[in-house]
Amino acid sequence: IESIESIESINRIKMSQRSEEEFNDEGLNKPIPSFDTSSIKLSTIAPAYGVADTTPDYLDYDTDKGRGIMVTMFANAGLSYLIGTFGGGLYGLNQGLMNTPSNRFKVKLNSVLNHCSRHGSRLGNMGGCLSVFYSFYEYAADTFEIDNYTGPVQPAGPAIAAFMTGATYKATAGPRVAALAGTIGLGSVGITYAAYSVLGIPYGQKGWLFF
Repeated sequence: IESIESIESINRIKMSQRSEEEFNDEGLNKPIPSFDTSSIKLSTIAPAYGVADTTPDYLDYDTDKGRGIMVTMFANAGLSYLIGTFGGGLYGLNQGLMNTPSNRFKVKLNSVLNHCSRHGSRLGNMGGCLSVFYSFYEYAADTFEIDNYTGPVQPAGPAIAAFMTGATYKATAGPRVAALAGTIGLGSVGITYAAYSVLGIPYGQKGWLFF
């Protein structure tokens, strides 16, 4: 038994000495790595990042076409709906106060709410619908470059879009009513253009419909 214990103790001593030698070899014999990066060229290891190219990168945007049809349609329809709802609400407020059947507060409040919701929603929906028609027809006129065929009549796109918007909106009422509605739309564009010319305001500066 004593011989077995002595053999085990000898083996333990040998293993501890071996581990110390391996540890010393790992720490002392291996050279320290160099962290000098002066010889590294970023253009060779990462050309995909454009390190060697010093020119700025620009986003592709066609300034001639401007906003897309969907962006223009949503912007025009949203703003027209808000203006129509607000204007109709003010008109409904006036009508509700004038046509109330009683001076009691609850009755008067009910009358005002009914008139505001009726006229506000009606004008808001009409303005949004007209804006969608106008945006579509103006986009079609710009796509087919109608201005190149109208000679001195410039800009022709908004005028044609306004006429077609009125005619389309009242198409179910008959040709005379549709033509009258288109003429009203065409006249609106003409009056706006004339007023902007007199006041010295660039036409289409607001970015909303033909304003």
